[in-house]
Amino acid sequence: MAACRSYGRGVRSVDTPSLTPRCKGAIHATLLSHRGTSRLPASHSQPKPVLSVSRRNLLELGLGLGLGLAFPILQPVPVAAEGSRFARHIDTFDGYAFSYPQAWIQVRGAGADVFFRDPVHLDENVSVEISSPSSSRFKEVSDLGSPDQAAQKVLKQYLTEFMSTRIGVRRESKIVSASSKMANDGREYYEVQVNVKSYANNQQLAVMPQDRVVQLEWDRRYLSVLGVENNRLYELRLQVPEYVLSKEEGELQKIMDSFIVFKV
Repeated sequence: MAACRSYGRGVRSVDTPSLTPRCKGAIHATLLSHRGTSRLPASHSQPKPVLSVSRRNLLELGLGLGLGLAFPILQPVPVAAEGSRFARHIDTFDGYAFSYPQAWIQVRGAGADVFFRDPVHLDENVSVEISSPSSSRFKEVSDLGSPDQAAQKVLKQYLTEFMSTRIGVRRESKIVSASSKMANDGREYYEVQVNVKSYANNQQLAVMPQDRVVQLEWDRRYLSVLGVENNRLYELRLQVPEYVLSKEEGELQKIMDSFIVFKV
C-alpha cells in the first residue's frame, strides 16, 4: 500500500510506471469511497421527519370533515333576499316564471317541465305543465272556454292521472272554484281549485263485506293557474293537503299570483 500511496502523490507525472493489479484495486476502492461521500450540507443529508398520526386523530379528522359537509358554514343572505321566504324560478327557454318557497327542493325526472316539493311534507309541491308546441295552437286562455269549462277539463285530467288499478280504491272529487283574472302583464289567466279524496279498503281481499272497512287515504287541494303564450298552454299546479290550506292559504295565493308567461 505504501507504493500505492506514493504513486498517488506523483500522479501528475506523465512518465509514471504502469500500476500493478494490486495498486489498481486499492486506488479504485479509494475513489469509490470518495464518490460515496455526500457533498451536500448536513441539513440536506438528514432524513425528512415523517408525520405520525394516531388512529384517534384520524377518527377525529374524519368526524370533523363529516360534520363540515353535513352542516356547512352559512353564507350571508343577499340584501334583496333578506326576510323573503320565496325563491324565483325563471325559464327563459320555455317562457314562464313563478315563485316558490325557498325551503323546497327541485326534483328532476318527475314528468313535469319543472317540479319543486317540500323536503319534509312530500305531498306539498308545485309544478308546471306545458302543452306540446306541435299539437296545440292556443291564442288565448279563453280558447279553453269559460273558467268553469276549463275547470272541468282540469278535474278530468287530475282524475285520469290518479286512476288506480288497486281493488277497493275510490276517488271523490269536486270543483271548489273557477275564475279569471287580468295580471299586471296584461294577460288573462284562469285560476281553478279542485278537491280530490282517495278512499281504500283496509283489507282489500277480505271475503265478508263487514271486514272491508273503507278508510280515507288522503284529502288534497289542487290549485291551478292557466295561461297562454307562444301558442302553448301553461299550467302551474299546486298540491297541498286540505288541512294545510287554511294555514298556508296566503302563501299559496302568492305563488299563484307570481306565475307569468312571456314570449320567447
